[in-house]
Amino acid sequence: MLFSSTTFLFGFLPLVLITYFALPKLVSFAVPKTLQGSAERVCQNAVLFLFSLVFYAWGEPVYILLMAASIVVAYVTGLMADKKALPEEKKDSKVPLAAMIIAVVWNMGLLLFFKYTDFFINTINGIAGTQIKPTGLALPIGISFYSFQTLSYVIDVYRGNVKSQKNILDLGTYVALFPQLIAGPIVRYVDVAEQLADRQESIEKFSQGVKRFCVGLGKKVIIANAVGELFDTISNAPKGDLSVAASWMGIIAYTFQIYFDFSGYSDMAIGLGKMFGFEFLENFNYPYISDSITEFWRRWHISLSSWFRDYVYIPLGGNRKGLKRQCINIMIVWFLTGFWHGANWNFMMWGVYFGCILLLEKNFLLKVLNKAPKAIRHIYALLLIVIGWGIFAYEDTSALISNLKNMFGFGGLPLWNEQTAFWLSQNRILFLLAIVCSTPLMKTVGGYIEKKHSTLYSSIFVPVGCTALLIVSVAYLAGNSFNPFLYFRF
Repeated sequence: MLFSSTTFLFGFLPLVLITYFALPKLVSFAVPKTLQGSAERVCQNAVLFLFSLVFYAWGEPVYILLMAASIVVAYVTGLMADKKALPEEKKDSKVPLAAMIIAVVWNMGLLLFFKYTDFFINTINGIAGTQIKPTGLALPIGISFYSFQTLSYVIDVYRGNVKSQKNILDLGTYVALFPQLIAGPIVRYVDVAEQLADRQESIEKFSQGVKRFCVGLGKKVIIANAVGELFDTISNAPKGDLSVAASWMGIIAYTFQIYFDFSGYSDMAIGLGKMFGFEFLENFNYPYISDSITEFWRRWHISLSSWFRDYVYIPLGGNRKGLKRQCINIMIVWFLTGFWHGANWNFMMWGVYFGCILLLEKNFLLKVLNKAPKAIRHIYALLLIVIGWGIFAYEDTSALISNLKNMFGFGGLPLWNEQTAFWLSQNRILFLLAIVCSTPLMKTVGGYIEKKHSTLYSSIFVPVGCTALLIVSVAYLAGNSFNPFLYFRF
């Protein structure tokens, strides 16, 4: 089920909201006053957990069993990994370490089996000429996200950063929570542990959530889907219609598509979380205004970057064991980052591409860039980002190579042609909208209006703006075909 679907917007979401806020009130009448608060929270978490299972089962009912197994494994290994819960005479026990290793093996095993088995089989067949039959298994939706979440939970318990969760319902709610289940952000247990038992719902927070959700929906439906159509049109166009400029236009369209698609989903997830009283950490911070690739990766998919930093880079030694080891650690992290995105050599090339640039910036390039004008630094970053998405956009290596040749003038294409001019004229307003909305300009203007006209802003501008955005988005949905979020495939 997609957030950007009429089934979700007018069926699932209203039903879960009504049940979440109404049912606990009814239940509270049946328990003593001293227990009403805790009973309501238990009921609310149960509602979220059950509706999250329905949400997940909408697309892949059989894989609910897999997620349920992951919840049970996380629950048991979390209890076993909690060194602080051990009596003094058992502080030296190896059980916590063994539990953490079990959690790592389980979660990494799931990812390797479901996500990479066919990739390894096809690679072996291609190299050795064997005829091993691929499994053909479908990738369970969201497995890359909830595997990382459950793994980080057990590791944090083992490290003593958080207490183990004794209530399996609360842990299940954390893992299965539908706002962030399918495509993130990767929510760490340590960031929401207290909220599972004691979060504050309010009209103000609910309205903030609605606003954030509408913004995310608009990003996805109005901008991401539109620039995605342009990218598909250019990618599938006959060679006679293409030019060097058109090849760049296509990848620039994809650059906007993946940002508005993924940040739109994150906005909707954060907004939904607010409606239910949760506060999720931000996942994007205007990455396309960056002046370097280092800055870009501090602003893009923040939850994934910080996950690899805390659970891979730092445990490998980080920057504590000399420059050579640090460079190796960076390349390992970025190879794995590419590998996490999918069983495809292009994704690994993409990870290595950014890893190499980050190494260059760390060793000398940032010092050179800092002496250049800001405009030059920004052009440098955008150029490398767009080329990076040019690698990422294609799952087929031959299509990737062909498009890169076209972009850099080695594909036998003219620099410009009439078809390129037509595509640009048809989409110039769309590109302008995408440029403006990928910067903090709208946020700055909104903040200025709120400061000068606080009452007018909160009572008229925001409600009218959100309503208009919702109406336009739904109108677009009614006329568009199925457009899943790009990160669903990861």
